[in-house]
Amino acid sequence: MTLFAQNNATEDIDILKMRVENYITQSGFETERGDYYNAKENLEKALAIAKQIGDKKSEGSIHTKIAKVQFIVEEPENALVSLTKAAELQRETNDYANLAITYNIRGILHTSKKEYPIALDYFNSAKTKFEEEGLERLIADVNLNEAKVYIELGDYKTAKAKLEKTIILAKKHDQIGVLSSAYINSGKALHKLDNEDLALSMAKKGLELAITNNIPEYINDGYLTLSDIYQANEDYKLSNEYLRKHIQLSDSLLDIKRENLSPEKKAQFITEYKDSERKQMEVKLEEADASNNLTRITTILSIALITILSLLTLSLYKNNNIRLKTNNMLHKKNDELIVAKEKAELASKTKANFLSTVTHELRTPLYAVTGLTNMLLDEEPKPDQLPHLKSLKFSGDYLLTFINDILQINKIEANKVDLDPEVFNLQKKVENVVSALSNSAMDNNVQLHYEYDDSLPSTFIADQLKISQILINLIGNAIKFTKDGDIWVRLKKHSQTEDKYIIRFEIEDNGIGITKEKQENMFESFSQGSIQINRKYGGTGLGLSIVKGLIEILKGKIYLKSELGKGSTFVFEIPLLYAPEPVITTKPKTLNEFNTLDLTNIKILVVEDNKINQMITRKILNKMNLYCDVVDNGEDAVDRVQQEQYDVVLMDIHMPGISGIEATKIIRTFDKELTIFALTAVTIEDKMQEFDEAGFDDIISKPFKQEDFEKKLYNELKSNQKSATSI
Repeated sequence: MTLFAQNNATEDIDILKMRVENYITQSGFETERGDYYNAKENLEKALAIAKQIGDKKSEGSIHTKIAKVQFIVEEPENALVSLTKAAELQRETNDYANLAITYNIRGILHTSKKEYPIALDYFNSAKTKFEEEGLERLIADVNLNEAKVYIELGDYKTAKAKLEKTIILAKKHDQIGVLSSAYINSGKALHKLDNEDLALSMAKKGLELAITNNIPEYINDGYLTLSDIYQANEDYKLSNEYLRKHIQLSDSLLDIKRENLSPEKKAQFITEYKDSERKQMEVKLEEADASNNLTRITTILSIALITILSLLTLSLYKNNNIRLKTNNMLHKKNDELIVAKEKAELASKTKANFLSTVTHELRTPLYAVTGLTNMLLDEEPKPDQLPHLKSLKFSGDYLLTFINDILQINKIEANKVDLDPEVFNLQKKVENVVSALSNSAMDNNVQLHYEYDDSLPSTFIADQLKISQILINLIGNAIKFTKDGDIWVRLKKHSQTEDKYIIRFEIEDNGIGITKEKQENMFESFSQGSIQINRKYGGTGLGLSIVKGLIEILKGKIYLKSELGKGSTFVFEIPLLYAPEPVITTKPKTLNEFNTLDLTNIKILVVEDNKINQMITRKILNKMNLYCDVVDNGEDAVDRVQQEQYDVVLMDIHMPGISGIEATKIIRTFDKELTIFALTAVTIEDKMQEFDEAGFDDIISKPFKQEDFEKKLYNELKSNQKSATSI
């Protein structure tokens, strides 16, 4: 019974889908013969069924078709609403082909409202989507619509170029209607470019195609175009002949349109028409009394009729625009924001891919720098070497922080960077930063001055690393642009509420200064004073952007005061919570804890393709009295694990052949218990789910702090030995 019910449900959905298609097909026939009211009614029936069965893709395309009909029957505000709904559904269902059609119709709508720049934006978006979907045959119509806009703007050369492309595509895909209109509009453009012979030839060719294929709209446009061309050539007889044909056909088309309007629109039109007719009769009577000249009366009445109809049409158009202005603006801005959002997302995705690529290349050599520095510091260097090694370690740590900030600049701008608050000594922290930068200052013959407000306590709770990054950037920036001068670093109490302090940091220099024009953009990414300054002083222009982002994350504000040739002062204020001085207890080094473990039979496999990194990791393990084997690719790692018993595998991610992730997946097919650490230089946050799925036990990010590496390894080995003992 259940299977039977399921089959019936499937059949019902299939039947309903067929009904949707039938209604859409029927509406297409009705639209072609001008029966717009019934066409819209059938589309609404199709829409109701599509909603019933949850067919969002069909919903989107039906909304687009409804909008087209609404536009034809002069309901632009309703068409705008339908197009907005269509675009939302088509983006949701990734129906980019129909989204492009929606954009094209949206462009036509804005063209009719003389909003030409917006129309061109939508046409451009439509072409982009058609190109992405490989729908070249649909691009011809968009090119034609663009050409019409450029004709309206008076840019006839651009219009001519667009029409030439349209003609090529229309011929290629046998699009008679598009080809006919393209020829006629080419006649208009060439006429304006004073190429009358070719204009006449093109317009005639387009009219002939329209007549042969019975396309009234283009026949009418062809008549008017030829009338204009003949008038310019002073052939008034032919000009009037084509003008009469145009007026007759326009009246016929208007009659058809009136008959097929909705009841509300038809009633409105009849009322307006009767008012107009009454006024025309009054004019006729007045003119008849004034003169018995039949020709004169006819002429005056004709002029009056045309004037009244024109004014009536203009009045209706303006009143309609005023009533709908607010609603249309809302929908227009919403769609513009969506298009802008799509462009921004594409740019953001491109940027993210680039940053992901360079991450590994930046971190891998930095692992060698920090690793070798830590090794040299542990090997009891000479007293005169110690300051240099500490400076190298400081630089390596700062470079790692700086790289991380570059890779996470999107997160900084989105305020998604996590804070790591801890108790620290602010006075000593700033003093250490100033001391670390003193060598750079001496190179520029700059004197650093440090002032700490006596009314401020020393210890606070905050993210001290981010405060250090801010100060390093700002003081380093001041040093870079100051020569033979002074820099003052001042910390003052701005305000206090119980234990919460607002602290004011000032970094003042008497360097080259910044012009007022450039000050407005100083905190934007990749912004510097000028190209000349960039070449002379170097830098990426990211420093101040990162500074501003970090200060905003810390709930602070930053200000700049500067005068060209006299120096600059950067001031930032951040809230900090006072904390008493912590009691510092000396912890034994993690390395000593390894003495409590039996390391006799511990075997570790290091999988790493970089020779320098192999050497560093091996030496770190050897200093911990641990034995390790080294292989330089994923295939060898899998073979070794199958052949020998290892306690821990340190697996690099990016390697020739199969990656560390693939190698780990293979190992997990035959060994679920082996401890595998991902030893990686990639951004962990971006790959966490992938690492978990592959089967890694933990992740160690390169370049790592040696004490963190030792602690993770110690905890794992200790846990393994406890498990072995309990068994």
